[in-house]
Amino acid sequence: MSDPAADVIVIGAGVIGCSIAFHLATLGRLRVHVVDRLTIGAGTSAQSSGILRTHYSVPQNVELARRSFAAFERFAEYVGDDEADAGLVRCGYLIAAPEGPRRAALQTALAQQQATGVPVQLLGAREAAERLPIARFDDAALIGFEPEAGFADAYLVASGFARAARRHGTRFHEGVAVEGLLREGSRVTGVLTAQGPMHAGLVISAQNIWTPELQAWTGIAMPVYPERHRVFAFETPAAPYTQAMPVYKDLGSPGMLYCRSYGGRQMLVSEGIAGERLAAPEIEQADIPMDAVLEVGEQVAARFPAYAEAGLASSWTGVYDVTPDWNPVLGAVPGVEGLLVAFGFSGHGFKLSPAVGRLVAQLALAQPTEVAADPYAIERFAQGRLLTGAYGAGAVS
Repeated sequence: MSDPAADVIVIGAGVIGCSIAFHLATLGRLRVHVVDRLTIGAGTSAQSSGILRTHYSVPQNVELARRSFAAFERFAEYVGDDEADAGLVRCGYLIAAPEGPRRAALQTALAQQQATGVPVQLLGAREAAERLPIARFDDAALIGFEPEAGFADAYLVASGFARAARRHGTRFHEGVAVEGLLREGSRVTGVLTAQGPMHAGLVISAQNIWTPELQAWTGIAMPVYPERHRVFAFETPAAPYTQAMPVYKDLGSPGMLYCRSYGGRQMLVSEGIAGERLAAPEIEQADIPMDAVLEVGEQVAARFPAYAEAGLASSWTGVYDVTPDWNPVLGAVPGVEGLLVAFGFSGHGFKLSPAVGRLVAQLALAQPTEVAADPYAIERFAQGRLLTGAYGAGAVS
């Protein structure tokens, strides 16, 4: 399987890996090969809830999200493919907090968004109810509304990036597991796969929950672990959550729930707190106990009264690649030449994927980056420069 024509090998064909490949092929006209043990977008990208927002309490993430949303808005133009479609639904994003520490965190985060030019509005309870009439806001001390937000389809985006990358000469090797790195001294010169070696001047790991393999191959600690999260679809005929209604982030609920329309009369719901830490990476569906359904269902009913009698239409699990500060690692690995990494997205990967792909490609090409990469460096953990979000561990940073 050796192919000396490759300039760069990307490990991982999820939405991040496909975005990196597309940007490498277009910014640098490089010969790129992408290798994945599964198929394009079939790993954790396929489990994404697809919510798009620029709301973060970490300023660097706001900029990545802002640039990414601009790409989602004009995705066909961005990838140069009239048939490409991100599945974008622009319904807006509501986030509310009660009195207390989460209100203060929300106020700071909203101010940071506004400072970067994101159109964010402060709403009263009545105005919020006009946009999301199935919810109650009587306990909300602060409500933010981001009108240019919504949700999209992570699989469509991954496959769109992949198709565009292929048009620029990128080759995808699906169903091929990488078993190690090829090295000459301290420099990486390619990868060893189940089908043989592949050589390239640069390797980029976008392995997501499988990043611990990289630690075994390099002997360098990769601060990341897999964590399982549960997603529910509740349905009630009384008060459908329509696509005209905004995504809702409930900082007042114990699970810091996020909710959105899921088509028909269904509401997609998941928790924005730490999930179940796994001993090893896996994407197989796990059983969700009825106690968990009832626990989340009670929180939903408290915010959406008409859902007190809702039924569970479906449920599934997804797995995050989580770092100690719940933010990604991007860039070089000290002591290992010819290797770049992009891992640890902790649930943010899809919404940041266009800007992250461009940033990593620029690093690979030694080009100036529009977004500072240093805050995402792997060295930050040893140096105590964590990108810790104001809301605590969970899916809002």
